[in-house]
Amino acid sequence: MTWNEIILFIITGFCMLISIIADRQKTWKGLKKGLTMFLNLLPILLLMLGLVSIFLFLIPNETLIRYMGKDAGIEGWLIAVFFGSLALILGFIAFPLCGILIKSGVAYSTIAVFITTLMMVGIITLPVKAKYFGWKISIVRNALSLVAALFIGFLMMLFL
Repeated sequence: MTWNEIILFIITGFCMLISIIADRQKTWKGLKKGLTMFLNLLPILLLMLGLVSIFLFLIPNETLIRYMGKDAGIEGWLIAVFFGSLALILGFIAFPLCGILIKSGVAYSTIAVFITTLMMVGIITLPVKAKYFGWKISIVRNALSLVAALFIGFLMMLFL
């Protein structure tokens, strides 16, 4: 366990203590609700981690680094844009996934492009967006989000 984790546990325990002192019933009700939410999300999280593990097992690190590493350049970004724009992954699953990809050698700039397109550009969800906002606004929004993702990747490349 790292010092950061120890400090986080201490702060969490301190906040729990304050919450219990302030209102014991609300604290227990909140803990029960949080545990229920966690248990509902656990199957999805385990499924995604399993799929990522299989993906990383089947694709050697050398291949990942070649296509998405620091030297992959624009090709790595295009791969990230493709998968990020098509995937339907929630943020709480995407961020640990990106941590795994970084440990596997994927460049930070490529991860930035992937996570930004994942959160902001949605090809699969475009018809739903168009239903509420209209096709023109939905397409312009996706296009601007794509440009923003590439700009963020460029900034990450400059600073990291």
